[in-house]
Amino acid sequence: MEFDELQKIWDSQTKEPLWVINEHGLHKRILAKKSQAHHITNFSELLTIWVNLGAGSFVLGVNFFKRPENLFMYVMAGWMLVTALFVVVSRIRRLKSETTFDRSMLGELNEAIAMATYQVRLSRLLRWNIVPIGALSLLSVWEGGKSGWLLVVLLIFFVLVYFASGWEHRIYAVKKRELDVLLKKLQTEETVS
Repeated sequence: MEFDELQKIWDSQTKEPLWVINEHGLHKRILAKKSQAHHITNFSELLTIWVNLGAGSFVLGVNFFKRPENLFMYVMAGWMLVTALFVVVSRIRRLKSETTFDRSMLGELNEAIAMATYQVRLSRLLRWNIVPIGALSLLSVWEGGKSGWLLVVLLIFFVLVYFASGWEHRIYAVKKRELDVLLKKLQTEETVS
């Protein structure tokens, strides 16, 4: 981890305590990690909101003007619009909570951890959201009397998307774990000194 590498380099070059000169560098590193977490979270939220709003509205419009109408497509459109609304509300709450952290190094780190925790929860929610969307898509194709091959292709597609989202989720979980480890190290160093 970067923190360990910093400490090893410092220890090899001098016998002075780590915090004497690296406090500023460490603070900059925490700010960079917080900025990265903020960017990823902001992008994920906005993408989720716009994709669900757009896709939900599109499915609703197509199904409304198409005959015969498909009940499962109405349910899917409603699900997507509710998902977009849920993420909007979550985003508003997250943005309000950002003002509760102080601007000290520990406050910045706690804010980065809170944002990373939020991102992990959001990615888990979006991963599980693939299940109802996939099921509703398959049911709407089945009700529409389409080919069995289309059902198989769609099923494979949603299974692949589910596993790919798990890979993405693990990346966010690792980033959060790194921040947790850094916080524990800082707290340990603080109690030692």
